[in-house]
Amino acid sequence: MQSFHVDESDDRTPHERMVAGDWYIADDPQIQAESLHGLRETARFNEQYAHDPGGAQEILRGLLGKLGEGAHVRAPLRVDYGTRLHIGAGTFVNFGLVALDVVDIRIGRNCQIATNVQLLTPIHPLEPQPRRDGWEGGAPIIIEDNVWLGGGVIVCPGVTIGADCVIGAGSVVTRDVPPRSLAVGNPARVIRTL
Repeated sequence: MQSFHVDESDDRTPHERMVAGDWYIADDPQIQAESLHGLRETARFNEQYAHDPGGAQEILRGLLGKLGEGAHVRAPLRVDYGTRLHIGAGTFVNFGLVALDVVDIRIGRNCQIATNVQLLTPIHPLEPQPRRDGWEGGAPIIIEDNVWLGGGVIVCPGVTIGADCVIGAGSVVTRDVPPRSLAVGNPARVIRTL
């Protein structure tokens, strides 16, 4: 967890700071507008999915940073913004994905994402006063190709899960997992190589 420090001479907008993964305050009008757009589009996707799953994927193509060819996301889906969620070709996302995409979340090709997985990029200060003041940051999540995340997996900010990994159901991934690993538990630990 990074310690809280804000460079007072930094003249970037809160949105620019957020996308860079630096500390920002989320009540900025541009950030709020982007969040509202993500909320509305995911609501449209979730509603459309019950009637036309294929057509619902087209809504996601307009919202997400990327939805690769042959990828399929089942409703319901929850995102902060959508635009920083990238899903590779052939990936299947089951019901209930929560992807808090303050910064990039990159899911590779041919991944299997089980039900109720949470991909969480936001970071909040450990110090009480900055947290009360509304400061937050983010660290990207990378899930490489051919990864299977079991039901209820939580992936924490800044984690990379290597190609061909399997993460057991209910695991909380707090640090990087090397390629071809089976990791389970809270916190997730590698128990063998695949």
